[in-house]
Amino acid sequence: MKNLKVSVIIPNLNGEELLKKNLPSFIKAWEYKKNNILEMIIVDDGSEDGSVGFLKKNYPNIKLIKHTKNRGFSASVNTGARASKGNLLLLINNDVIPSENFLEATLSHFSDSRVFAVSLREKDYGYANGKFEDGYILHSPGKPDNKVHNTFWVSGGSGVYRRDIWMKLGGMDEKLLSPFYWEDIDLCYGALKRGYKLLWEPNAYVVHKHETTIGKLPKKMVQRIKERNQLLFNWKNLTSQRLIRIHIKSILTRAIKHPGYFRIILMALMKYRIMIKARKKEKKEAKVSDEAIFASFGVTK
Repeated sequence: MKNLKVSVIIPNLNGEELLKKNLPSFIKAWEYKKNNILEMIIVDDGSEDGSVGFLKKNYPNIKLIKHTKNRGFSASVNTGARASKGNLLLLINNDVIPSENFLEATLSHFSDSRVFAVSLREKDYGYANGKFEDGYILHSPGKPDNKVHNTFWVSGGSGVYRRDIWMKLGGMDEKLLSPFYWEDIDLCYGALKRGYKLLWEPNAYVVHKHETTIGKLPKKMVQRIKERNQLLFNWKNLTSQRLIRIHIKSILTRAIKHPGYFRIILMALMKYRIMIKARKKEKKEAKVSDEAIFASFGVTK
């Protein structure tokens, strides 16, 4: 797979200490030739700490792109993807520690032109199953083992994506889902609806200390954004009329039982026009039904 070259894209927000701790492992992996890493790109999303100065002083070979203001995770990885030169994109967070040969096992999967993305193996995490339950598209963890699995989504914090398909899909939906949550699941579901494959590779080892950056934000705000984006994701992507009817009924039931959910609905409705435009594109380009996708993960109801 010598023709495959990987652009490593790391979004950063006030992550100076994480960069100091984890970049040496990335450099070691970059020097391991079988990883086929062409370049490393760090997109700084308006940091107010010393991240930019630290990178300029200590890592001049890393391509540094600076956002003048904070634009969110999706915008950061989209910026990195547009600036990349490799035909594969590794999206990886600054709180991830890679093993030296962590990419080697993923590359052979891309000999299949229908493979869009391959998920790395995070410690204690496996592949993902997709399902439609209680009126919503949901996902659940599969048990990690030593076999390659189809997966419902590939993490935007530790996954390899084919660049040409990424561009065809339009990258992550920063207009609808910023600043964070559900954007990688949304991108992957769009790929599945178009007939592409997503895989989980058990031999691509990394350690991911989840939500190191988001964990610093107010929990109530983070939870509201997560619930809002879950709604927007379902509204954008559900095309089955039967499942849409179930979804609407479930929204009403949830709001009646938990009146605070009306606030989440209103937050989502504020992006209604953006959602409708994105939904039209999904309906037009989809080749695989919602039901077929859930059935492929053993869920038929």
